[in-house]
Amino acid sequence: MAGETGYGPREWLSVDETAAAFLSRSLSTRPPILLPPPLHRAPLRPGNVVEIAGPSNSGKSQLLLMAAVQCILPKEWEGVYFGGLGKAVMYIDLDCRFDVLRLAHILRNRIVQGYGSSHPASEEFEKDVSKDKSHSFQDTLFSDCMKRFLYVRCYNSSELTAALKSLNSQSEARGKVLGIGIYFLMLDSIGAFYWIDRAPQPTTESTGNTISFQSITENVVQEIRKFLHLQPVLVLVTKAPIYGEGITASNDFQRGSSKYMLEDSTASRYSKREEERNGSYREYMPSAWQTLVTHRIKLQDLG
Repeated sequence: MAGETGYGPREWLSVDETAAAFLSRSLSTRPPILLPPPLHRAPLRPGNVVEIAGPSNSGKSQLLLMAAVQCILPKEWEGVYFGGLGKAVMYIDLDCRFDVLRLAHILRNRIVQGYGSSHPASEEFEKDVSKDKSHSFQDTLFSDCMKRFLYVRCYNSSELTAALKSLNSQSEARGKVLGIGIYFLMLDSIGAFYWIDRAPQPTTESTGNTISFQSITENVVQEIRKFLHLQPVLVLVTKAPIYGEGITASNDFQRGSSKYMLEDSTASRYSKREEERNGSYREYMPSAWQTLVTHRIKLQDLG
């Protein structure tokens, strides 16, 4: 083929760009995303799938909401710097515990902090006119940010699969309205229907396909992969534990903290006794899901 096209067999090895040019192009097309701790420790980019695991009251949902606020806040608004991304978020609630008041509280606090840093307190600021202007500014920005937050609630795995199938069309529709597509995809929490899907014995559809927890998870993974191919987004997923004996997966690593531990492929394995002492839990998601995850974070409730 090389001779027929007039090119030598090693022409494809010729240098098209320098390493510096390649890094500059890569960082400009998919720059690292600045997120709240502990997500800030890893250079997360669109296309990554981050699993946030931990027991109840460890702050999994809170971390999602803080990341969502970082995404929907603009970088700058009417001359005031907020440092956000100005992008849209799709939040899929599987636990049915989403608290919109908590989201509003976090968002308003960020707006007040950003506005306050640009308008320090003074006699002029204390005037009623300045207060009215501040409230109008904050309310307008709050409304604009909330338009970029998309919420979906699912009550079973079938509804989750249907919601994932419609992601691309919803992202395109949002792009026509706001000029931006979905940038963050959040699932809270991926194991919500584990026992429901495991309870019945595997059944066979009229088409001959077997329905089981593994097949359902594979369908979910397939839909997420499809959407990532069409539109690279950052996927953040929470997962509650099922406690039991086991060892960590080979793609886990620990970076100690009093609140949480971040993991990736550079970690060493832990003995079973160490796992039990650290309050670890066994992996219950099928291998299809484990291979989808690129980063894993473990949150600990230390009381």
